[in-house]
Amino acid sequence: MLIALDMDGTLLNDNGNISPGNREAIEQAQNHGAIVIIATGRSYMDAEKQLRLAGLELPVVSLNGAVVTLQDRTLAASKPLHKEEVIPALRWMNEIPDLYYEVYTEDNVYVELNKRVHLEKLAAQGGDELPEDMRLLLKGVIDQQFRQAAVTYVESMEEIWSKEESVLYKTLAFSLKPELLKEASTRFASIPGLIITSSHINNIEINHEEANKGSGLAILAAHYGIPMEQTVVMGDSYNDLPMFEAGGYRIAMANAAPILKENCDHITSTNHEDGVAAAIWHILNKK
Repeated sequence: MLIALDMDGTLLNDNGNISPGNREAIEQAQNHGAIVIIATGRSYMDAEKQLRLAGLELPVVSLNGAVVTLQDRTLAASKPLHKEEVIPALRWMNEIPDLYYEVYTEDNVYVELNKRVHLEKLAAQGGDELPEDMRLLLKGVIDQQFRQAAVTYVESMEEIWSKEESVLYKTLAFSLKPELLKEASTRFASIPGLIITSSHINNIEINHEEANKGSGLAILAAHYGIPMEQTVVMGDSYNDLPMFEAGGYRIAMANAAPILKENCDHITSTNHEDGVAAAIWHILNKK
C-alpha cells in the first residue's frame, strides 16, 4: 500500500507543523509495510524542511507534481515549464499591482520585493480601502504563504528568468480581485502545454500539463511496484483533485473543499485535529 499525503490543510496543523500524533501514525503505517509519500504544491526544499523537523524522511511529489524526489533525495522525474512561452504572461502580471505572483525553481521561490510590500500595505489598510473581512483574509493568506515558503526577494523577476540556467517549474498568482485571476487564467490557458489549478479560492497555480499530483503519485507507485488500486490519497484542496482521480482510496479532510468531499471514499477530521492520524488508523483497521 502507498499513502499519499498533501501538506497544507492536511498533514500540517494550523501552525504549519507536523503534530506528534500525525508523525506517530505515519511511522505506524510504515511499520505495517506501507510506503508513505508527500504530495504538495510546496517546493521540495520547503516540504523536506517540515519532514526533517518531525524526524521523517519520505519521498516527495513537490510543486504539484513538477518534481518527484525519492527518499534518498534522488530525482525521479521533473516537468518544468517552457520558460520562453510563459515569460510574456509573467511580464503582464508584473505590471498589475493587485496581482501578486511567485516563481518556483527547483530549490527556491522568487518574489519581487515591491509585490510583497504592496500586499502588506493592502493588508494594513481598513475602511473604504479594503473591507475588514477581506483585510483579515489577506493577512491570513500572507501569514500562511510566507510561513510555508522560503522566499527569496528580487528587485526584478527579469533577473531570474533571463538567466539561461534558470529552470521554472511553477508560478502561483494571488489576488483579491477575481477578474484579475480570471484574466491571468485566460492568458496562461492560451499557452499550449500548461495546467491551471488552485489551492485556494484566491489563487491559481500554473504547471506543465503533465505535472500534477496524480502523475506524481503514479510515478512513485510504479517505482515501488504498487498497483494504483492499492494507493490511498488524502487532501483538502483543488490541486488535490488529480490525485483523487488517480488514487485507489480517497480521503478528504473535514476542512476540505466541497468537491473533494463529494468525490471521496471517507472523510476524516480536520488538519488541526490530527485528521491524517485518524485516517491512517482507519486504513490500518480496514486491512
